[in-house]
Amino acid sequence: MNAQFNLFEEIIVDNFAGGGGASTGIELATGRIVDIAINHDPAAILMHQTNHPFTEHYQESVWDIDPVKICRGRSVGLAWFSPDCKHFSKAKGAALVDRNIRGLAWIVLKWAGLVRPRVIILENVEEFITWGPVRKGKPIKNKSGQTFKKWLSQLKALGYDVEYRTLVAADYGTPTSRKRFFLVARCDGKPIVWPKPTHAPKDDIRVKNGELKPYRTAADIIDWSLPCPSIFDSKQEVMEKFGLKAVRPLADNTMRRIARGLDKFVIKNSKPFIVPIGYGERKGQAPRIHDVDSPLPTVTSIDHNSLCVAHIAEFKGQDKGQPADNPLRTITAGDGEFGLVKTMIVKIKGNQSLYNWPKVREMLNTHCSYDIKDDEMLLFHIGADFYFIADIGLRMLCPKELYAAMGFPADYIIDCDFLGNEYKRSAQVARCGNAVCPQLAKAIVSANLPEYCSDVNINLMSELADMVAI
Repeated sequence: MNAQFNLFEEIIVDNFAGGGGASTGIELATGRIVDIAINHDPAAILMHQTNHPFTEHYQESVWDIDPVKICRGRSVGLAWFSPDCKHFSKAKGAALVDRNIRGLAWIVLKWAGLVRPRVIILENVEEFITWGPVRKGKPIKNKSGQTFKKWLSQLKALGYDVEYRTLVAADYGTPTSRKRFFLVARCDGKPIVWPKPTHAPKDDIRVKNGELKPYRTAADIIDWSLPCPSIFDSKQEVMEKFGLKAVRPLADNTMRRIARGLDKFVIKNSKPFIVPIGYGERKGQAPRIHDVDSPLPTVTSIDHNSLCVAHIAEFKGQDKGQPADNPLRTITAGDGEFGLVKTMIVKIKGNQSLYNWPKVREMLNTHCSYDIKDDEMLLFHIGADFYFIADIGLRMLCPKELYAAMGFPADYIIDCDFLGNEYKRSAQVARCGNAVCPQLAKAIVSANLPEYCSDVNINLMSELADMVAI
């Protein structure tokens, strides 16, 4: 039997609200504000409050919140939960896990038991289904998934129909390959609905037939006009030429990844490539290099990867960039940053400067098993002319680009709070890496709460503000 409810009396609650990814997706889907946002982190609450000023904010642990008290007799139409995922994620590696953080999802049962949200949505990493007991900071392998099954059975015992699956952000219009676990539970007798993908790889038959749109690309989020200093310049030279702070010299692993990408995607394929910076590889493991024909690697709270796009440019007083034409790989959490790499080629004219070709040659010989002699040169035959690699540039992707890769609206405020306090770059990236992709939240809410959603397509926070303005 379907329960009776009044849309105008129901409220929306975002637990673990962070910087506002889930709230943004919910609001873009429904055209109405999220009523309550909860997060223990003051910096996250400030960013959320800056972009969602009409929401009631609670800077507290979810365990210290009394759902009955803060709901004040109002029915909950949607309760969203995105508990901390790093103690499930494979990106955590061999580090010890915290059973208390892994147990944050138990809060869902508290809300289900006390205020009975009509729809519950939980987002986490794929490994959430492995939730089980921990001994001495390590999950017990033969009990993997035991706690998850117990938690799931208790949620069902409270009268909820439950389904879960993994969704990929790129399938719903976000230029990142971020993959996440989603669980939908509802107690109103209505069916759980999973959103249909709207995008696919450009060579997918559904794209060729016009059924789906091609994946959004790396080029969509990269500002190609920003300077890209040479990887061979010193810190001082980069500062003198561009007024930028840069990490120089680059680590050997970084140089190796750039060299491998140069070999694979420029010399052999003339295509852009993505290089993660800040990862360590095991001995004998191939370096992580990603084609820009795929979405951006997962964005994380510490800007774990480096996006390196090798990009052939004919040098005629200025670089003419070849745009990357596919999505970026997932931006993940860890030590490192996304960096854009450009390859500059120059036409052979006889007696001329070799620029940084000798250093490029040394890098290829060292990291890619080339054997180019000192008196030899690698040439590209383009049209009727020959070109050589004169230089390679690298810059870190800026926070605006990372937020765009995650699918945040272009006018989302990330550099300061509503009090005028500026956020450091690291704080901006932390909020981004921990966020829910707004497009995923929008898709799943639109599918399961169509009664909340209008036919108006909202893409900017300013458009949302116009809709909710009183």
